[in-house]
Amino acid sequence: MTSAAWEGLLAYLVPDSLPEALTLLRDRRPEVVAGCTDVLPARRQGQRSGDILDVTRLPALRGIAREPRGWRIGAATTWAEIAAAPLPPAFAALQEAAVEVGAVQIQNAGTVAGNICNASPAADGVPPLLALRAEVELASHAGTRRLPLEEFITGVRRTARAADELVTALHLPHPAPGEGGAFVKLGTRSSLVISIAMVAAVVHIDQDRIAEARVAVGACSPVARRLPAWESALQGRRLDELAGLKPDPFHLSVLSPIDDIRATAAYRIEAVRELCQRALVRAANAAGGADGR
Repeated sequence: MTSAAWEGLLAYLVPDSLPEALTLLRDRRPEVVAGCTDVLPARRQGQRSGDILDVTRLPALRGIAREPRGWRIGAATTWAEIAAAPLPPAFAALQEAAVEVGAVQIQNAGTVAGNICNASPAADGVPPLLALRAEVELASHAGTRRLPLEEFITGVRRTARAADELVTALHLPHPAPGEGGAFVKLGTRSSLVISIAMVAAVVHIDQDRIAEARVAVGACSPVARRLPAWESALQGRRLDELAGLKPDPFHLSVLSPIDDIRATAAYRIEAVRELCQRALVRAANAAGGADGR
């Protein structure tokens, strides 16, 4: 482990192994960083400084692997690595979000765990991970546990991670043959902007009908939310109906958008209806080429 002074900080800690990182986390309670794409802007805005724990050298937190029960994405895997990986068609939702996370420089540095731990209501990675039924793996000296992503993010900038825990990976179950995914977002421009609204959809097609749909909306609630009522309503619908299917107010009742400088709450709701329909059609098209990898 190396340690160096950094202006305004007590220590900059760079462990070489997971046990060492967990010991530092337990004993010193540092702030965990990888790409620093959220931390550095916060520092410039006057956020309190303290010890920093850089986890980018930990092999246990890197890489994407196909395992017997699903896919494991290491916590420090970058968005550029996710975008370039050979993944099943259902994961198109996550890969399309990956290329929307800031500019290329951000995608090369920013990590999947950093995106969820930052817990922004407008985090691009959260809706597709919800639609893919992601679980968060957390490790500490007490052991390892997993939480569904919807239980991990508890509010704006709040998570269920304990002070001595480190997010080590995300786990996603194997998609079924015939599943496809898509991600669409609305902003004032295509990149380097906080979203007005975003939607991720994963659709399972069987015999030209929707066998299952999972749809998640971001930037329209304190945390991204799935639309269970609309998901239920979509089950069994024919593919030739998709172009006309949009959620109604009841289906969107789980959302709580706000008025801000980017859009009004009413505009966000109308945008979500359109984005849901687009994501649904694109996910179904992706499912048409699904091969169950």
